[in-house]
Amino acid sequence: MLTVISPAKTLDFETPPGTEQHSQPAYLEQSQMLIDELRTLAVQDVAQLMKLSDKLASLNVARYASWETPFSADNAKQALLAFKGDVYTGLDAESLSADDLDFAQSKLRILSGLYGLLKPLDLMQPYRLEMGTKLGNSRGKDLYTFWGPRLTEALNQELALGATPVLVNLASNEYFRSVQPKKLDARLITPVFKDWKNGQYKIISFYAKKARGLMARYIIQNRIQDPEQLRAFDSDGYRFAESMSEADTWVFIRDQA
Repeated sequence: MLTVISPAKTLDFETPPGTEQHSQPAYLEQSQMLIDELRTLAVQDVAQLMKLSDKLASLNVARYASWETPFSADNAKQALLAFKGDVYTGLDAESLSADDLDFAQSKLRILSGLYGLLKPLDLMQPYRLEMGTKLGNSRGKDLYTFWGPRLTEALNQELALGATPVLVNLASNEYFRSVQPKKLDARLITPVFKDWKNGQYKIISFYAKKARGLMARYIIQNRIQDPEQLRAFDSDGYRFAESMSEADTWVFIRDQA
């Protein structure tokens, strides 16, 4: 069983990582191709393409300019510890044990516009390139065409190694669009998180993002490899709602945030 999550816009490269363990991203040659494309853009181009302020656009133009391989502990940081934001607040990677990180390394993957598919301990350098960015490149008009079937094929290779070919989708719609579900050689389970508000259960973006991180943490800490065990997920007051779930779209609800 594998789980996929999205990256985050917010990064922390100042706090030292709590582990020296690290690995290398699998698609650095592809990443270099995208960096070469991004280096042709001026600050105003990046600002318009990514809908950023001039200040943020300048920061990212500088990041593209300084991006270089090889990655090492001196110029990069483990992805799971570098990403911040709502999902990673729920996941709280800094408090995971060494054994937890080992399990995450084998069972958790992060979809990325620049790096394709990251293992938690893969080193990465700071960047901003959301999967939905319409960055023209040598393969097409956007990142979905750039990555094409590569990420699906990579997931299939890893899923084939396990006893339970199941993919748990805890990524956002924007990022999971880079995967081709019909070509997955696995059962696909998509948890959905809803909170009670104004007389009904509804998806509230901030809470749903944090809940995806909470579930990823739950999977890691409980060493879950049988997807049926996910129905017992109860972090922060969530509970499985069988009556609201359909097939492999599993709904988890909470009465009070």
